[in-house]
Amino acid sequence: MFDALISYLDSIKARDPAARSRWEVLLYPGVWALFWHRAAHWLFEAEMYFIARMVNHFSRMVTGIDIHPGAKIGRNFFIDHGFTVIGETAEIGDNVTIYQCVTLGGTNPTNGVPGKRHPTLLDNVIIGSGAQIIGPITVGERARVGANAVVLDDVPGGATMIGLKARSTLVPVETWMREFMPYGTPCGDPCEPCPPDDGSSDRRIAELEAQLHAVRSEIDALKGSGHTEDTDPGRRSGTDS
Repeated sequence: MFDALISYLDSIKARDPAARSRWEVLLYPGVWALFWHRAAHWLFEAEMYFIARMVNHFSRMVTGIDIHPGAKIGRNFFIDHGFTVIGETAEIGDNVTIYQCVTLGGTNPTNGVPGKRHPTLLDNVIIGSGAQIIGPITVGERARVGANAVVLDDVPGGATMIGLKARSTLVPVETWMREFMPYGTPCGDPCEPCPPDDGSSDRRIAELEAQLHAVRSEIDALKGSGHTEDTDPGRRSGTDS
């Protein structure tokens, strides 16, 4: 058990450059939230639901992180900073990283229908701050979700999702092979996908170029008019010729 704890703390140090020691990592709210969740989940599996909820509420008050006791979480899970919500039927694989203000939310909250309502995150997934992942969808292995993205559909393995509603971007293989990417977003790499090949972008570019050409022509005409006035000797001397 001690070796497992050391391995867990080291896995967080490897992902957080601000951590200077294992002792410092032990103070992280995400570490304590996971600790209390392990206890709450054990109680939940034993059908001691009320006590499990008490542990859950205590953890939320102390850490600012709300993990339902029914959520299933794998090894080396790291919530950086906190203020995250994880729903009852969420499933999280190994070595998953979630930044602050993320929601793993469910669908149809008012109809009372049981079943799988929350997302499944496979191994090595990274979720950027403020992202909202909603419904019984699957985020594939090594996928990244950028900050503030809203994900409503399954995410292929290795994809990077950005935007609202989130869309996938093509990521170079050397980026995909990285062991860890902070905030789930490849900084310095192009994130915007190519526009659809329907000619709309070409038409818009042509319109902008025509407008630019017209503005340049007007500027040249004004410059030419000003040059003629300046070279008129009558205007320079203040007398009529």
